[in-house]
Amino acid sequence: MSKVIDAAVEALAKKLPGGFDGVAKFVIKDEGAIMMDSDGVRAGDEEADVTLTASTETFRGILDGDVNPTMAFMSGKLKIDGSMGLAMKLGSALS
Repeated sequence: MSKVIDAAVEALAKKLPGGFDGVAKFVIKDEGAIMMDSDGVRAGDEEADVTLTASTETFRGILDGDVNPTMAFMSGKLKIDGSMGLAMKLGSALS
């Protein structure tokens, strides 16, 4: 597992201490994937209700608060597959 994934799991766990209501996967291009659900946040690549895909830089910007998830999606830097409702809920939790 990459250092980027390890750091992202740690950062997401702090932002979503109670886990996430649904099953979401965040794919960081060329690094791996992170799963978020009611059990918490962990590295993994399983089936999900919504999958968000971004570059390392975009993902880091979202976690740091420098990149608005909605703007990243609108500009094509963040791709969403699956439930748009869950994606919006996740975006709110990360902002």
